Order: sequence, then structure tokens, then C-alpha cells
Amino acid sequence: MTEAAATSWAEIVSVMTLSSGANTSVVILGTTTLGIAAGLVGAFSVLRKRALIGDALSHCALPGVAIAFLLGVALGGDGKAFGLLLLGATVSGIAGVLTVQFLTEYTRLPEDASIGAVLSVFFGIGVVLLSVIQSLETGSSGGLNHFIYGQTAALRIRDAQIILATASCSIILSLLLLKEFRILCFDDVFAQAQGYSARALDIVMMALIVGVTVIGLQSVGLILMVAFLVTPAVAARFWTDRFEIVVLLSGLFGGMSGYFGSVMSALFPQIPAGSVIVLVCGAIFFVSLLLAPKRGLITRAISRRGLVH
Repeated sequence: MTEAAATSWAEIVSVMTLSSGANTSVVILGTTTLGIAAGLVGAFSVLRKRALIGDALSHCALPGVAIAFLLGVALGGDGKAFGLLLLGATVSGIAGVLTVQFLTEYTRLPEDASIGAVLSVFFGIGVVLLSVIQSLETGSSGGLNHFIYGQTAALRIRDAQIILATASCSIILSLLLLKEFRILCFDDVFAQAQGYSARALDIVMMALIVGVTVIGLQSVGLILMVAFLVTPAVAARFWTDRFEIVVLLSGLFGGMSGYFGSVMSALFPQIPAGSVIVLVCGAIFFVSLLLAPKRGLITRAISRRGLVH
């Protein structure tokens, strides 16, 4: 019993210190970097009041993943090429966002109603295509269920490297455009007066959201990806009013969630990583809600009690 416990603790320490093997270490690094990128980009989308765009993107990506799988099989492969699946998810996600923008601009539907309608239709198409895939000779969905619930244990080292590289590029671009995004989030009219193109900055921001959402599908899952984008930013908002600090804290919280989620997935491969990541995000949010200075519920209650006495 003691020996088993010691072995278990040794395995936990080995995974957490990135010394349990190259594949596991790269996956943890990739998911952690993805969390940082999701936190940064999610902070921009929340402050820009476009938090639900990530939800629309993640659900709209499912039919693209399924079509890419079918295309890969038709071309003689097994359909599981990660790059091809990401390409399909990207094209489908962009098509969904463009459809939302079209309905918002050229109909009387508000943005939230447009998002709900589009993501429902795209997700329904994706589910139908998945049922078609399950009826093929292979008799399975080819592992595409990992894109719904997330499973970092299913990532290969090459897939994790793609996630790591793409997330790193998103982080660098987000930090380089920090000043421009700050102006855009709070006053796009002032941004235009300063010589910036609000439309161009919106496109760049949307591209970052698309990139982070798509590469996070297999590790977090399309159903829970929106929580990975929104929750760290909302939690960070409790701690400060400064834009730069909110963005950096959101990246930190996202990185922590990605790290602990991928560690748990490595230790318990049967547990979907997306669920653990979102639970960590939720725990950080709950602590922020209660204990953050000035805005925390407990902090405010203590302060009010002090004023009363």
C-alpha cells in the first residue's frame, strides 16, 4: 500500500515537473501555452463585448472537422490528419462567424439571437455528419469525439507542437497589439480618430479568436472552449480596473487552467481534459468572486461591516 502510494506520488511529481517523457511534456506545454493565449484573447473579446463569438466559433467548427475527415478518407487516408482537421474547423468556424455578422447587419435579429441560430444549425449539421462517419466501414467516429469533449491524452507530439507554435504566435501578436486593442475595446470611434482602422483591428482580433478556438478544440473540446475564453477574463476583472493587468491576469489564469487540466489528463487519460480545465477556471473564478480586493463578496462584506461599526 505504501509502495503504491509512493509510486503514485512519484508519477504525479514527474508529470508536474515535465520529466515524465517528451510526449507528455510537450502536450502539457502546448496546453498551458494555449491557456495563456486563450486568456489574453478572451480578455479582448470580453472587454469588446463579444464573448459569445467564441461559443459560435467552437460549435460552428464541428461540421468542418467532419467534412475534413470525410475528405481525408476520400483521398485515401484515414481522415485523422490533424492539420487537415484544423483547416476544416477554421473554414467552417469563419463561415459561421460571417453568417452571424451578415444576419446582424442585414436583418433585424440582434447579435445574440443570430449567434444562437447559427451555432445550433452548424452544430446540428456536424452531429448529422458524425453519424454518417460512424456508419462507415471503420465503424467509429475516428476519434472525432475528442473534438467535442477534449482529450489531451489523444494528442500526438506533432499535434501538440502545432498547438504550441500557434498559441505562441497568438500570444506574441496579442502583446504587440495591446495598445491598439485597448483603444478598440473602449472607444472604437477614438481609435479611428487616432488613425487606426477599427475594422482592420476587429479582423485581427477575430483572427486571433478563430486561431485560439480552433487549436483548442481537441484539448478542451468545442462545447467547453467558450469557458476557456471567457472565464479567466471574467475572473481577472474582479481583481483590477487596469486594462493591462486584466489582460495579463487573464492569461495567467488561463495558463494555470491549461496546465492543471493537462496534468490531470496525463494522469487520468479517461477523464476529458476540457472538463478539468473548465473546473479549474471555475475554481479561480469562485475564489476571485469571494476574495478579490474591492470587488470580492467577502471583502466587500467585511468592508461594509467595518463601516457600520
